[in-house]
Amino acid sequence: MTAEPRVYVIHENAEWFPPFAAAFEAEGVPAQEWLLTDGSIDLNAEPPAGVFWSRLSASAHTRDHGDSKEFGRAVLRWLEASGRTVVNGSPVLELEVSKAAQHAALQRAGIEVPRTIAVFGTAALKERAREFTAPFISKHNQGGKGLGVRRHDSHDEFDAWVDGPEFEASPDGITLLQENLFAAAPFVTRVEFAGGEFVYAVRVDTSAGSFELCPAEACALPGADGVEPEPLFRIREEITAQHPLVQQYLAFLKDAGITVAGIEFIETVDGRFVTYDVNTNTNYNPDVEATAAVSGPRTIASFLGGLLARDAAPVGV
Repeated sequence: MTAEPRVYVIHENAEWFPPFAAAFEAEGVPAQEWLLTDGSIDLNAEPPAGVFWSRLSASAHTRDHGDSKEFGRAVLRWLEASGRTVVNGSPVLELEVSKAAQHAALQRAGIEVPRTIAVFGTAALKERAREFTAPFISKHNQGGKGLGVRRHDSHDEFDAWVDGPEFEASPDGITLLQENLFAAAPFVTRVEFAGGEFVYAVRVDTSAGSFELCPAEACALPGADGVEPEPLFRIREEITAQHPLVQQYLAFLKDAGITVAGIEFIETVDGRFVTYDVNTNTNYNPDVEATAAVSGPRTIASFLGGLLARDAAPVGV
């Protein structure tokens, strides 16, 4: 790493970095990737000068980088102990890798969440599942991109799945059982925040029934016969920073020390606004970015550039 102060982007997935690299360049902010797929740190040495933005992901294990989260814990604590400015630091990483922790934090903030039971191991899964009326959902406590989320239409089907070869445990051994939320219309909403401020809200089409709703271009699937599908992601102009739920989210993020995030909610048939996911290594959809009045990546780049300039300013200035 160079000695010149810069923004270091800590992550383990190089495919998701190009939009941010372009944003840093456009904003004139010096930035460098810090890939945690291998490497080392000298715990007796001072970290390099700069601002450090953690984009460590709960889905790292799906890219054979599961241990990057463990190395990330060590790196973030080293940086924080040395007094470096860390955006989305170690407490935020603990929320990123535990949906149960997110659920508890959201509920404590007065934000409505789905009824959820966390089950460690498989011995009690079938019994606890019977506390839900079918259909219900199971998901990994440590997940990402919607992977590991399944809808179960009967308890017998769930039992067979738990006992069968298709069952896959969460990396931390915790399976979440959750009420199935019935949407009033086939979409969910993802609200993006950067620098602790509202950026925009995105309507995500769920009419195909998939739980895998990753917005990044790297996640996009080609259309049948080469035909481009209709965009799954569109701006929701009517959801603004003044929306009551967005105001709750802003207070929640401030209290949790989360600076960059995407938070997802569903509007149910019975009129509830239910929040079910907090993603602290948020990505941005290119279709949305092409039409939005404000760019997510450039907002982040500008914010981090401001922190870099602040830290570099002489004391008293």
